[in-house]
Amino acid sequence: MKIHRFLAIILLLAIICKADPQPTDPDVQKVLIVANHLKAIQDNVPAPLVFPPVTSPSGSSPTVTKDAVNYTILVEWKDVKKGVSSIQLETTEGQFELDTLSGTTKINDSDIPNTIKLNGTLTELSTEKGRLALFLGRTVPYVTSSFGGNSSSYSQLSVGLQSTFIVTFGKPLIIQTDDNGTVTILVKREDK
Repeated sequence: MKIHRFLAIILLLAIICKADPQPTDPDVQKVLIVANHLKAIQDNVPAPLVFPPVTSPSGSSPTVTKDAVNYTILVEWKDVKKGVSSIQLETTEGQFELDTLSGTTKINDSDIPNTIKLNGTLTELSTEKGRLALFLGRTVPYVTSSFGGNSSSYSQLSVGLQSTFIVTFGKPLIIQTDDNGTVTILVKREDK
């Protein structure tokens, strides 16, 4: 019985919609939508949420398209003892992540890999500047327990720098400097 009542309401609404086209004024549409929902609640009939189309002041629908742009992120560190090292990745706006090997550490008779980690988020503020939130670090293996002669268990500790910077595309930015060396980051916007 309830299904017949529901079908009758749908049929009635279909006839009303054909006979009475929707007004084009967004404020009037909003009032009608609220009135229809209140009527549905009063009649204990489920009512779907319907929102009027969003229009710009000129009356046309807004279309926002943003072309994807590639960015090159180059991190270079000058170590007083080891010289210059760098990593580079290419990404688009948004999140990025790079984990790469950087050598090994000897623990007893085993070579344990070390990694360099670079991850974060790049947000373009304009064609000249961006916001770069990043973590730049490495893993350091350490012994957690020893079992007799040459047996050990170990864990990896992640250490590094986590911060947010405003970068100018194409210009290097020194993000850390101390007695051990300097870390510089360069973000290039790769225009077509």
